[in-house]
Amino acid sequence: MKLVILDRDGVINFDSDRFIKSPAEWKPIPGSLEAIARLNQGGYRVVVASNQSGIDRGLFDMDTLNAIHEKMLQAVKAVGGRIEAIFYCPHSAESNCDCRKPKPGMFERIGECFNTDLAEVHAIGDSLRDLQAAVAAGARPVLVLSGKGEETRQEGGIPEGTLVFADLAAAAEHILKS
Repeated sequence: MKLVILDRDGVINFDSDRFIKSPAEWKPIPGSLEAIARLNQGGYRVVVASNQSGIDRGLFDMDTLNAIHEKMLQAVKAVGGRIEAIFYCPHSAESNCDCRKPKPGMFERIGECFNTDLAEVHAIGDSLRDLQAAVAAGARPVLVLSGKGEETRQEGGIPEGTLVFADLAAAAEHILKS
């Protein structure tokens, strides 16, 4: 199975230091939805893996998160794409859970649910913790410079072998050609 794991905020949609707390605040990065559709057309299944500590912090509830995700799914569908599943960690960093990136728990669960070895899976994110989770789970780390990606690159410490692209559209084109 060909699978790609995407972070949400900063990869698919614009990020906010104040969190994305409502469907109205969720706005796709130009070209990201079409990139998902192109990956699908190239035979890839696309899964989202996202830390959503705003739930634990009381900034929004599960109904709101579901409404945000429904807006995203419908937007991707409108351009001919499909997101197979959305995995998220609702915990804050203080909870020390196994599912919050940079720990690999969420990625490992994706591998189990899709019965696939993550060694051939590209995991695309804009933060160091996205890349660290990918490496810890045995996936291929990909940094996009959208969202917080440029800041992540400048701070350094990026895992060896990480591919770097301007945005999801550029990353998708590379994946489809390789």
